[in-house]
Amino acid sequence: MNRFASRILPVAVALIAGAGAGYWLLPASDDAASSGAAGTREILYWKAPMDPAFRSDKPGLSPMGMQLVPVYADEAESDTGVVRIDPAITNNLGIRTQAAAKGPLSRRIETVGYVRYDEDTVHHIHTRAEGWIESLAVQATGDAVTRGERLFELYSPTLVNAQEEYLTALESRNSELHKASRERLAALGLTAPEIKRLDEERSVRQRIPVIAQSDGVVVNLGVRHGMYITPATEVMSIAELDRVWVLAEVFERQAAWVRAGQAAVVELDYRPGRSWRGTVDYVYPELDPKTRTLTIRLRFDNAAEELRPNMFARVTVFGDETAAVVHVPRAALIRGGSVDRVVLALGDGRFRAQPVTTGIEAGDRVEIRAGVAAGEKVVTSGQFLIDSESNIDSALMRLQHDAQLPDDTHAGHGAEPPQ
Repeated sequence: MNRFASRILPVAVALIAGAGAGYWLLPASDDAASSGAAGTREILYWKAPMDPAFRSDKPGLSPMGMQLVPVYADEAESDTGVVRIDPAITNNLGIRTQAAAKGPLSRRIETVGYVRYDEDTVHHIHTRAEGWIESLAVQATGDAVTRGERLFELYSPTLVNAQEEYLTALESRNSELHKASRERLAALGLTAPEIKRLDEERSVRQRIPVIAQSDGVVVNLGVRHGMYITPATEVMSIAELDRVWVLAEVFERQAAWVRAGQAAVVELDYRPGRSWRGTVDYVYPELDPKTRTLTIRLRFDNAAEELRPNMFARVTVFGDETAAVVHVPRAALIRGGSVDRVVLALGDGRFRAQPVTTGIEAGDRVEIRAGVAAGEKVVTSGQFLIDSESNIDSALMRLQHDAQLPDDTHAGHGAEPPQ
């Protein structure tokens, strides 16, 4: 037994000595390195590079399988709200930046509108005597009519009696009676050519033709063949198509930018690449109470009848230019409930959300009145992800700061309680 112990003891001593040497000669483990680094720079927490809501108190992998990134105390204190993103991740996210510019902005208004009939060319057909519709030539709304075309014939006992009285006045050779009878025919709507025919033929016409006074299309047909009508009946409405209106809507905040005489361009979907240039003809005096928009009117010649009523149109109105202002792409602006902001690119993969005060919008540019200087770079793509992480970091820093305040910081100074 003593002989066995004497053989084992040297082997055990050699193993223990080798283990001790290995401990002192081998490099420090990852935990030791982390402890050494933490001894020089305090690590507040570890966060996921792609998920700002995920934080851990020790290194490891994020739920997405990415290595967690340490957040140091000195970085958090000096750069509150600053987000650091690795350049490779920046490229993968497709983050793009653009420098803020300074210069004049055109008060250009881009809106929509609809083609309408020119109301100056619309006229309504009424009769001045009651009667019955006979031989209605117009069959439906939208039918085209030409000047001098017969629209319908009217059988009216009142008109028949008035013609007979006129012929009696002619035979009596009484100038006063003849004049009164003629004026009555004109008051009942008989045209001058029809009265002249009555003078020449000396015969009463039972059905009086009603003639179109201009070219156009029927926009409203209110009667059918055989109907009884009165002077209050709107028989039909006719509008010309050689001139049309385009009614566009302007937001209330842009109402001060528009005035009569400004240049405008209209485009329609059914004619890609084709545009119609005109001017603002009239600005209506009141806003729509439901849409809170101001209506403006543009007038266009339409001899080829390419613009048809109720067509949807894209309208651009060119207003006056502003003075030189700082402006950024509209895509860079993050609108909030009370504060608007942009994300500034600070360089070296650092970004920060910056509150701004905005001004006018002109096309795809937005005026920045405060918060961004000319030349500073703003993020135009991927800014929402950066903004959310920046806000979370800032909120956590504020919470940590509040937690370190002494308890008497929030103590009030009220009256002493009664003894």
